[in-house]
Amino acid sequence: MIEQTLAGKVAIVTGSSSGIGAAIVRELSSRGANAVVNYPFSGLKAEADALVASLPTEAVAVEADMSKIESPQKLVDAALEKWSRIDILINCVALAVNKPLEEQNLEDWDLLVNINGRGTFLMTKAVLPHLTKGGGRIVNIASISARGPPPNQTIYAGTKGMVDSFTRCWAKELPPKYGCTVNSVSPGPTMTEGFAAAGEEQMKILQPTIDQTPVGPRMGHPDEIAYAVAFLCEKRARWINGEHMIASGGLFID
Repeated sequence: MIEQTLAGKVAIVTGSSSGIGAAIVRELSSRGANAVVNYPFSGLKAEADALVASLPTEAVAVEADMSKIESPQKLVDAALEKWSRIDILINCVALAVNKPLEEQNLEDWDLLVNINGRGTFLMTKAVLPHLTKGGGRIVNIASISARGPPPNQTIYAGTKGMVDSFTRCWAKELPPKYGCTVNSVSPGPTMTEGFAAAGEEQMKILQPTIDQTPVGPRMGHPDEIAYAVAFLCEKRARWINGEHMIASGGLFID
């Protein structure tokens, strides 16, 4: 049995009914944490409920479209109603659009900026008044696209650059006020449903790069990203703040 180093902690993980988010929930739960699982639309309720049922700790599934201004508060309210505390925030929710610049439009802009950028901004603001003082953890899921983007990811890479910059700023601003730490994890190409939806043409662009990954010519697995995130949530990681941890098998080295 995995040591219960996060026993009794409460985590909110945005965008967590599948993919990297779901893997993070499973990893935190395996260490004893309770979790708010977030899904965006009613059609994904069964997926979220199945994840909740599979966990060894308590969890609640909450429908909240993170492109909407009111959604962050829904997740906060659910955590407080169930456990009366919030110890960990994982800003994981994100969407990508992979198209040449000439084909990207304002609809793509609004969708990605509102979810990836504004969603992270508003979620963090909603949590702060309730974050456990002296031991809270905020982990933002960025992307290696923020610092080493491939073609066709103008808006996505830009929004992940926002998340990267949020982390740098908040790591200086928030710990003196809240006693928390603020870090980010940047996955490389990871085998998720969202990545599979990138399309054949985008994979033709990315595959030669993936094949050059030093640790192995493959994409990462969600549980490999989740392990890095959970590490930053541990009590013993209390002196790690402002870290940009790249989980890419060495594909991108800053």
